[in-house]
Parts: sequence; C-alpha cells; structure tokens
Amino acid sequence: MNGFHDNASHPAIEVRHLRLVMALRATGTLAGAARRLHTTPSALSHTLAVLEERCGDRVIVRRTRPLRFTGTGRRLLALADEAMPLLERAERDVRRMACGEDRRLHIAMECHSCYEWLMPVLERFRGAQPGVDLDLTAGFSFQAMAALRRAEVDLVITPDRGADDAFTYAPLFRHEVVLAVGAHHRLARAAFIRPEDLAGETLITYPVERARLDVFRSFLDPAGVEPARVRTAQLTVMILQLVASGRGVAMLPGWALAANPTPGHVVAKRVGARGWYGGLHAASRAEAGDDHCIRAFIDIAREVARERLTGIAPPSGA
Repeated sequence: MNGFHDNASHPAIEVRHLRLVMALRATGTLAGAARRLHTTPSALSHTLAVLEERCGDRVIVRRTRPLRFTGTGRRLLALADEAMPLLERAERDVRRMACGEDRRLHIAMECHSCYEWLMPVLERFRGAQPGVDLDLTAGFSFQAMAALRRAEVDLVITPDRGADDAFTYAPLFRHEVVLAVGAHHRLARAAFIRPEDLAGETLITYPVERARLDVFRSFLDPAGVEPARVRTAQLTVMILQLVASGRGVAMLPGWALAANPTPGHVVAKRVGARGWYGGLHAASRAEAGDDHCIRAFIDIAREVARERLTGIAPPSGA
C-alpha cells in the first residue's frame, strides 16, 4: 500500500495503524488517542510499538505536548488522509449493495423533533436501495420499543439508550439540549437554566406521556420542581411559535432551533452550568446482528445529519 510492502520481511501497514495515527493527531496525547479508539493506553502503546517496528522508524517524538510526528509519522498521516475516506466510502457502498432486492425495512420514531431531518434520510435511502420497501411508523402514543421487541418494526430512532441486552443501539449523533424562551422572557438574560427557574412557568412539550419526557425525568423530577402548567403541540414549528409569542418555554435539541429559525423572537439558553447533552440512536434487535440493510440506513442517517444539522457532534463509538 503506497510503498509499504506486504511480505514476511516487511509486514503490512494495517487499517488500525492508520486509525491510530489519526487519533494521535486529533488528541495530541497517547491517553486521548486511547479514549478515542476505545482501548487502553497500554494496548495503544503496544500497537504503536508494532507499527514502529514494521516501519523501522519512530512514528512520534515522545514526551512532547502535543505529540510531534516524525517524518515517517507524517507520511503515515498523509496515507491515512488519502486512504481512510476511500475505505469508509467503499464499506458503506458494500453494506448498501448487500441489502439486496425485495427487502422490507420498517422504521419507527421516538424522536418527535426529528421528522424534518428524517425525511431526507428516507429519500436518500430509497435512492440508494430501490429494491428495499421502506415503511415509517410514527405516533405520539405509539410504543416503538415494545413494537421492536415484538419484531413488528426493524429499527427505532430514539433519544434513549437502554440497557436491555435484547437491543443494539447504534449512535447517530450528539447534540446539546437547550431551553427555548421568548426574546423578552425573564430567562432570556439568565446565564444558564436551573430546574427551579421553571417553577411557575408554562412548559410546552410534544403530546407524549410525562414518563417519556426527558425534561421531567432527567431535569425537573430529580430536583422536585413542577412547572405551573404543561401545554402540548405536535410540531416543532408550532412549539417555537408559542414560545416566540410568550406563551411558554420549551426544552428542545439545539439543532431543532437552528433548523426552524425565529430570528429575534426565540433565544436558546444553556441548561445547567455545563450544559445538557443528549444523543440520538438507532435501536435494533440484537438477534439481527450486523444486518447489512440496517447498517446502510444508519450510514445514510449519519451522512444526512452531518450535512443538514447545525450544532451536532459525531457520536462516540460510531
């Protein structure tokens, strides 16, 4: 591969080695690279030693912060920048092609702010997999995870990452959750939002049972705080119109506000001094294993999210 020989005397440079040097560049430390690659520092150091043995030269200059690359290390980085995008694209294409013909993929939603983002995902998937019959089930009262357990659906888009071994959760992206308030609301000047700030406020939510709303189970209920009133709206744009007119406040993903701009009318406020971060996952049954069609859908979902959503971050472990 680009001058690195694959024979007994010159073992090949492997993909894991290219990922290693990219992680070292991204983090600047061995410990940071280990976290990024979901391994231990000792295991990463061993892999680095093997790589340097195969190259016959040092890859990094140790005991520097951030780490500095040798000439060999810089050559490996150039190779990684050239080869990894091609390899990842080929892997995605193979997964998509492996879906085959006459396949049905039934998807359900538990993220009610995601409809506008999901529609382009479905459109792109249909273009990439014309032989796959794609169904979408969405409803505020629909119990998507229960339907997944009964094999009535194949994939659930959900903000919750459960601990049930019956399911596999593929992270799609991370985002910050913010409180949307009117530009002239008293909380528009707050440095950040605390649970007690919502006492006495009208909280606007999607028409979902309280136990499934993160604003209650993860923010208000642990603090023993109750809003004065809860009102519901089915669409994000309707929620933001109510917020803009001073009829309440709403907890929403930051990207949802960016996708439905209300310049000068709605302000996004950080939740907690350090912010409140959530993520979106694609849940499937563990027994499905590495289903090529599901993997193809997840790849496209991540691609469309990167292209269309503002303020999201790549998922760890993706």
